[in-house]
Amino acid sequence: MAGTWNYDRAEKHIKAKIDDVKNVVVADYVRELALENIPTNKAYRVDGVHLYADIINLDDMLNSTVTEGETCHKRTLQFLNLHYRAVSRIVSRVDARRVDFHNQRLHSLVTKPYNTETDAEAKRVRRAVAIAQLIIDVLKETGDDEDKIPAARVRVGIDSGKSLAVNNGRNGYREPLFLGDPANHAAKLAGGGSAEGIYLTNEARRALDLPEVEEPKTTRLTRQEIEECEEAAALEVTSDKIVEEWREDLDNNPIGAFEFSRHTPPFCDIDIVKLTPKNSRRQESISIYADIDGFTRYVSDHIDDNTGDVVRVLHVVRAELERVLTSDFKGRRVRFIGDCIHGLICEGTAQTTDEKATVGNATLLAGALRSSFDLALEKLTDAGYETGNLGLSIGFEYGPMTLTRLGIHGDRVRCSVSRGVLASEAQQMRCNGVETALGPEAYEVASDAVRKLFGSTRKRKNLDYNEAVEALADKGDDTGEAAKRAAYTSTPAAPRPAERSVRPHTKG
Repeated sequence: MAGTWNYDRAEKHIKAKIDDVKNVVVADYVRELALENIPTNKAYRVDGVHLYADIINLDDMLNSTVTEGETCHKRTLQFLNLHYRAVSRIVSRVDARRVDFHNQRLHSLVTKPYNTETDAEAKRVRRAVAIAQLIIDVLKETGDDEDKIPAARVRVGIDSGKSLAVNNGRNGYREPLFLGDPANHAAKLAGGGSAEGIYLTNEARRALDLPEVEEPKTTRLTRQEIEECEEAAALEVTSDKIVEEWREDLDNNPIGAFEFSRHTPPFCDIDIVKLTPKNSRRQESISIYADIDGFTRYVSDHIDDNTGDVVRVLHVVRAELERVLTSDFKGRRVRFIGDCIHGLICEGTAQTTDEKATVGNATLLAGALRSSFDLALEKLTDAGYETGNLGLSIGFEYGPMTLTRLGIHGDRVRCSVSRGVLASEAQQMRCNGVETALGPEAYEVASDAVRKLFGSTRKRKNLDYNEAVEALADKGDDTGEAAKRAAYTSTPAAPRPAERSVRPHTKG
């Protein structure tokens, strides 16, 4: 059944969310504080060192079989689960903060020593480098030959500076989210190539009195530079000790085999909290990423000035994007990843997925996300808040998707990984702030109307809900026709928001 978007419904929700953040408090993070339950209307400025560790051989696991069947998915999830449990143990033992573990990507933060101590920034960077090398050394030992699980190959990016900590998630799944240049730059270094090693931005290099380099993403730290950091940091634990404890933990708390079942659509009914390796989901569906383009630059511009508006914009926009995904289109949010939302959507039955209907509905969803995004910025601007020059880049792909949770009871993280998940993120990343793209698998199974809409480039500018409905309905697509009939039988919608001037910048 096709989802529908309605202007009045969106406007009502957006105004309510603007009221939620009428009064925002921004404070400096100067001592140990619990950041897991930051109120919606509060944020902290945090001086710290951000570390992103990417497992760069995840693709090898997903492509270990010719066909993307259960075998490669089980191996991949086992691979991630083994390494997640090792990395989680490392972070908990070295006085760092685990921010997020998103599939192959760990985000961690070092905030100590605080700036009241002499040479604090340099000490934090040295500690981050030592932690990065500990992760690399441990993950070399945490494969499983018996189950054909290789050791992880790791690439680490590190940056230092001031970020903004806000609440990430809702409904019992809350954790801090760190916004701004250092998190973004560290992530780009980690994802900036296929070579292993530790890579520092020039900001982090300056803290260590290392010479600046023209291309930080191609200049990894030397063995001598790493050893100097390890000696200065003097971490409380060794790689041998972590591996020993990790193996003991596996003996006491075996991971168990991953077992899959299908979920009867809609996906909004999936209770992710109840998912475990033995109770995982897998079926053909759409993975969609929608990223607030230009948000890092917007945070950087306002980290010390007008910071409350950053909190307001993030809260209102993300809440509305999630509402569109889960309420209007009955999809399931997997997680927020910084200023990006990742979701899954499916049409069909418990036994089979309706390919054309799923892709058609995802196309309408993409249009609805953009319509709500534009409307949210319009209402925030009308309320007197500075919204910067933001855009929304959207990408989606079709294929067999997984959904589960990794870790052990009491410490589990959401995970949805597959070739399609990685491809949907790649589609989003090839878009600027006014574009929507779909992947080749989605294009292959889509209706003629969807193919014509996106064209041979599989990309469309300024695709909002009204245009998506009209384009699909006019060419006989069933989902488009159903959405158009629904519009005629509901309360007449108000005019679409006026077009905003959004420059087609790249992700930042």
